[in-house]
Amino acid sequence: MQDYRELHRSSIADPEAFWLNEAGRIDWGRPPTIALDHSRPPFARWFPDGTTNLCANAVDRWAASRPYEPALICVSTETDTEKTYSFAELLDQVTAWAAAFQSLGVGRGDRVLIYMPMIAEAVFAMLACARIGAVHTVVFGGFASGALAARIDDATPTLIVAADAGSRMGRVIPYKPLLDEALGMADHRPSKVMIVDRGLAPVHWAHHDVEANALVDACRHVEVAPADLPSDHPSYILYTSGTTGKPKGVQRDTGGHAVALAASMKHIFFGEPGGVFFATSDIGWVVGHSYIVYGPLIAGMATIVYEGAPIRPDPGIFWKLVERHRVSTMFTAPTALRLLKKEDPAHLARYDCSSLKALFVAGEPLDESTSSWIADSLGVPILDNYWQTETGWPILTVCRGLTDVEPRLGSPGLPAYGFDVRLVDEVTGEPVPVGEKGVIAIATPLPPGCLSTIWNDDARFVKTYFQSIPGKMLYSTFDWGVQDTDGYTFILGRTDDVINVAGHRLGTREIEEAISTHPAVADVAVVGAHDDIKGQTPVAFVVLRGALAAGDELAQAIIQAVAREIGALAKPTSVNFVDSLPKTRSGKVLRRALQAVWEGRDPGDLTTIDDASALTAIYALRDARTMATKA
Repeated sequence: MQDYRELHRSSIADPEAFWLNEAGRIDWGRPPTIALDHSRPPFARWFPDGTTNLCANAVDRWAASRPYEPALICVSTETDTEKTYSFAELLDQVTAWAAAFQSLGVGRGDRVLIYMPMIAEAVFAMLACARIGAVHTVVFGGFASGALAARIDDATPTLIVAADAGSRMGRVIPYKPLLDEALGMADHRPSKVMIVDRGLAPVHWAHHDVEANALVDACRHVEVAPADLPSDHPSYILYTSGTTGKPKGVQRDTGGHAVALAASMKHIFFGEPGGVFFATSDIGWVVGHSYIVYGPLIAGMATIVYEGAPIRPDPGIFWKLVERHRVSTMFTAPTALRLLKKEDPAHLARYDCSSLKALFVAGEPLDESTSSWIADSLGVPILDNYWQTETGWPILTVCRGLTDVEPRLGSPGLPAYGFDVRLVDEVTGEPVPVGEKGVIAIATPLPPGCLSTIWNDDARFVKTYFQSIPGKMLYSTFDWGVQDTDGYTFILGRTDDVINVAGHRLGTREIEEAISTHPAVADVAVVGAHDDIKGQTPVAFVVLRGALAAGDELAQAIIQAVAREIGALAKPTSVNFVDSLPKTRSGKVLRRALQAVWEGRDPGDLTTIDDASALTAIYALRDARTMATKA
């Protein structure tokens, strides 16, 4: 077993040799002879002279060597269905979908927007894009028309693939009306829209709509070979919330992405051919991209695609799936575990989970009581890890596949190989002493698998991530952290205005803009407040126009405005009407002070506040909190 610290040191001291060695974990059309082109920092081109294909690595090579072993296990407790696809069957489906895309004029470099629930067809569509060199952008099915329209205009897709509806806790959520509304709002028009009709909701067919199943069936037996793509060819765009209100399109490459995931499956996630991986996330989020679709399949594992909730039909459903499919590695969020911890422990105890090697958690900090509960219940390592949409795989983790280094409660771990992590002062950029709070930053070059740029906006990529720490070429995670003497990092929270709701990053600015669409709103600030289940939830502080009266009806109207513009996930759990917001002389809202007051903490230094009455209002909020309008 290799020593972690030596491996990490070698990855930082000689990334060229380290990553060329790791590149042997995937199949190449033209094997690379160069690991890295870093001639234009902070941009990094990984394996620039190599060619490969993500779909070929995820599907074709296993269909050739192990055609009848399970690849895709699709379970829906919403529709009470389950179907397993072997690697050979997955290849047949993906090839047919790729042929269907080509018949609609989709070619290399074209964008395909996927607005789908957690069903097999969503995975077929993603892999079909990778097969022909199209660039997919998956939009979470819970997003409303306004958010969807913004992504349509930014990605300018040639094709949109959607379903008639999804379902959550037995409630059907029609997708087609939301999509139609988004297309009416967007400036860009796709050539075609493919609709997977599940029979869950009526479909109003428009002239540009195509029924997916019929088209795919017509394209079966059409051979579509995987395109041999340059390593730096974009594989996908995934939008993540930003502080400006305009979502950032994180752009991932092909070769670096494949190598990073292959290495992480081996070194971090106990990934071996023939194993079964169960990530409880959604393909609309980065965990779904990396560890529902591409990572497990690249490793030759079966992957579970689950449509449903952690507590339906009962709180034992996760563990039932672990037992039934002999899951070897599971990945979930602390939110789900906290929810299950409240339930009868018999729901877990009745199932045999002995196939599990480890349970991984990420998306938000894991509290001690939840960690201890699930560790005692399962009897396997509970391994936290910390990363972002932008990085695509863990920044901080415990590489149990490499070494016997132990996890440390409260910390996601040590820097993963390839990540030169530094905690620095936000003003000077200099390293902070052990035990002191600093911004978690990463020295360039970022390792393979990280974002190569922001879609169509290199300048924003540089400004957002590499110019926030003065005088240093460092990638800012926008998270505070502190390190102990052994190098374990503990996450303290965000430095920017992005909040973390059940592992999903939402921009406060996006929510504020949605609230501002209500004609009664003059000014608004949104903060993320601590929540025992979800980690954080949005809380809104609203200044009304003129002498308008506050009340429950208006609060509900504001909440519904957010639901319409962004989606139910972003709805404030509380709307608080105030006369003014605490701002600095430059006009910046002191969100940290608002957050601290709401959570009953000391708001800290408020000497920079411009309006003394707003300062008084902060403390009045504390006294009046029990009277706040609850969502």
